[in-house]
Amino acid sequence: MHKRILFAVTAGLAALLLQGGAFAQYPAKPITLLVPYAPGPTDTVARIMAQAMTKPIGTTFVVENRPSNGGILAPELAAKAAPDGYTILIHHIGMATIPALYRQLRFNPLTDFEYIGLINEVPMTLIGRANLPPNNLKELLAYVKANKEKMSLANAGIGAASHLCGMLFQSAIQVDLLTVPYKGTGPAMNDLLGGQVDFMCDQTTSTSNQIKAGKVKVYGVTTLKRVPSLPEVPTLDEQGLKGFNIAIWHAFYAPKGTPKPVIDKLSAALQEALKDPIVKQRFNDLGTDPVDPKRGTPEALRTHLKAEIDKWAPIVKAAGVYAD
Repeated sequence: MHKRILFAVTAGLAALLLQGGAFAQYPAKPITLLVPYAPGPTDTVARIMAQAMTKPIGTTFVVENRPSNGGILAPELAAKAAPDGYTILIHHIGMATIPALYRQLRFNPLTDFEYIGLINEVPMTLIGRANLPPNNLKELLAYVKANKEKMSLANAGIGAASHLCGMLFQSAIQVDLLTVPYKGTGPAMNDLLGGQVDFMCDQTTSTSNQIKAGKVKVYGVTTLKRVPSLPEVPTLDEQGLKGFNIAIWHAFYAPKGTPKPVIDKLSAALQEALKDPIVKQRFNDLGTDPVDPKRGTPEALRTHLKAEIDKWAPIVKAAGVYAD
């Protein structure tokens, strides 16, 4: 009896030691980074971080775009992936709004993932096609109200950052508009540039270059403070939409059950990348900043995600917007 118990304990310790040895070798191959949207702001952030984390983690990242309406396919795939650290997910504020927007989900943001850490927070801008008649927010509001039946508001899909911002904008001005969902910001931006839709609200990581090039009209920044890279663009708040304040955050996740030593290595690489001057400069050029490295931790992301879910649930419910 005692020999059997001793054998079991010894075998268990051996398994743990072997496991630990495997963890020590992690990563031994490239890591797949799932992106829930087509090329656009989240993809941009993903590629900046993939490059910056390559050296501290010790392997390359393969960025895989899996676009879908609302960005739900990539987290579905991530939740089902092997919990070995070789598949991770980047997502934005949509991870906090998905539970309220979708009645039938095949994953739960609070229970089906391990958290790696926060990446950045991104202001948004309200922009219009280059030939849209209004030249400032006051003129835009008057124009929208006079032409609301004909105006089209683009977004990157239900639950996307642009969709959330669009909901808040319509609520703020008390006007219901025709919304045109796309499978990502890239396609939406292309149609805006081509004049097929009238305006949209999206992250500075996607809009800054278009604004600086004069390819779109800009009507304001969605945060309470102006964006350093776009100092001449006033906030919506200072132009009369008092209290209008929305910023989009990104974070990394891994499948539930990914071993803690692996999560620790990924989080440490993230924190190291957040200190990288090149990352700071590239983000600054896009009108955003990396978070303090202290927030690039599993604990910080867990707390932030829960708070954001609690914040957005009543907003989405009040808007009456649901996806099947």
